[in-house]
Amino acid sequence: MTSNDPRNALLDAAERLIALRGIDVPLRDIAADAGQRNNSAVHYYFGSRTGLIDAVIERRMHGLEGVRLDLLAQHETDSTGHDLYELVDMLVRPMVDIARSGQSTHYSRFLEVVRAQPSIADFVHLDAPGHRAVRIITTRLVAALPVPDPRRRIEAVATAMFALLADHERRVEAHTDHTDATAEIVAMLVGLATARIPAATD
Repeated sequence: MTSNDPRNALLDAAERLIALRGIDVPLRDIAADAGQRNNSAVHYYFGSRTGLIDAVIERRMHGLEGVRLDLLAQHETDSTGHDLYELVDMLVRPMVDIARSGQSTHYSRFLEVVRAQPSIADFVHLDAPGHRAVRIITTRLVAALPVPDPRRRIEAVATAMFALLADHERRVEAHTDHTDATAEIVAMLVGLATARIPAATD
């Protein structure tokens, strides 16, 4: 269903088509999918492909940030705000809930495609400007991880998280996922984050 607002319609179309066809999908196809007759509609509203991608991410992150800040506050009250499993859960759960709620069935797949974009650098670059909740969570994750190079593990967790969430989203869309995926995804990511490298043997 196309939004009546041209800008939101372009964001909806971009999220869906980039998720399904890749980052290089023609901008004219995005404009057409959004019901825009003008092929330059993306440039008019967003300036460039990068500007469009940033806007898709920012639209979703605004809501996700609010949820994650609420979760942080709740876990501070419960004194679990630095627990490794709870921190990973705060990254994963809001994304799973988007797919479940019917708000979107493409955002996780979109992120899997565009994950190298600077707009989502907060997941792996703790000094990047941007989203406060993600920075707090990832900073605490670095402090909690019992490994020599925690930032490298955060990068691996981000890569795996986007892939696992995208796979979950595909199953939701196909109506083949009937389980609570959050706990399983969180457990896998914590296992990846904390895996110990076996000592070298002679």
